[in-house]
Amino acid sequence: MKSLIASVFVVCMGLPVWAQGCPAPGDYSDELASLFDDARAAPSEAAARGASEGLWKVYLRAPDADAQAILDRGMARRDGYDFLGAKTEFDRLIAYCPDYAEGWNQRAFVYYLQGDFVRALADLDEALARTPDHVAAQSGRALTLMQLGQRDDARTQMLEALANNPWLSERALIAPGAPLGPQTPAVPNAQGEDI
Repeated sequence: MKSLIASVFVVCMGLPVWAQGCPAPGDYSDELASLFDDARAAPSEAAARGASEGLWKVYLRAPDADAQAILDRGMARRDGYDFLGAKTEFDRLIAYCPDYAEGWNQRAFVYYLQGDFVRALADLDEALARTPDHVAAQSGRALTLMQLGQRDDARTQMLEALANNPWLSERALIAPGAPLGPQTPAVPNAQGEDI
């Protein structure tokens, strides 16, 4: 029995770190709540910039160094328009750290850039299941729903994102006349036709 335990220990110690399992993502809820408060209290987009950047720093904080390296490689490949390479890295990150929302969010962004809105939506749902107030995933989900023609759901999702950070650049989409803006009821003309 001792030799079996020793063998298992030696085999496990020889595995790559990621084969041994990703640590649980950190609990940054207090930090995020503070950043949301800062964004909501900001009097202008410029004043909210620090909070917005702070949110990204939290979201991009991977559970360990291996996950961080995979995330960084995937983002670099995506930024270089190597979408296949980026997707491969994000697939690896999701397999290693399935509870880390940003892996799902980043792969969703690759799918979105490729026009695969159905897969993007599925990954955004996974990201939000793990981190419900992930503002980037919320706004990305709104944009994806908009691309899928689900305007009312897209507007609702965008309003949720803006409740967390009212200074998102996507806020322009909910202005009157914008794609997710309030709809004015049709007014019939003298002939009874809607105009």
